[in-house]
Amino acid sequence: MIIRFLLDGSSTEIDVEPGTTLLEALRSVGATSVKDGCSHGDCGTCAVLVDGRAVAACLLFAAQVDGSSIETVAGMAGDEGLHPLQSALLDAGAVQCGFCTPGILLTALELLKNNPKPNELEVRQALAGNLCRCTGYVKIIEGVLLGADRLAGAEGGS
Repeated sequence: MIIRFLLDGSSTEIDVEPGTTLLEALRSVGATSVKDGCSHGDCGTCAVLVDGRAVAACLLFAAQVDGSSIETVAGMAGDEGLHPLQSALLDAGAVQCGFCTPGILLTALELLKNNPKPNELEVRQALAGNLCRCTGYVKIIEGVLLGADRLAGAEGGS
């Protein structure tokens, strides 16, 4: 079956077999920032934004996104460089091996779009489905809070 969707702002059309997951479909078109960490929806590594909502790409059938807009971490950076949230995680020392980082960034991006000034508990709750084996999460949470501050500053004209 042919499905059509926007992938990081670009029109994409692919032929998928029934039962193909969104994770498999995205990787087949070169979206390798979408990682397969567990194939069961437990780790958050494959998180992408589908119409602005963070979802586990390993649990969604590709056919379900026909007509949707999908954002991967590859679509976060702009012509000016890294997205403020990406820079904030780097500056906070929240990135080690990087395997989980795309899913964390997209989950955090959804949080910040819905709640621009979260507190630490709200960040922890939002990221509860994202597993990281390298960090103790402290720096990740600090990075998301720093990103929230930077985004608030950018929107306020600072």
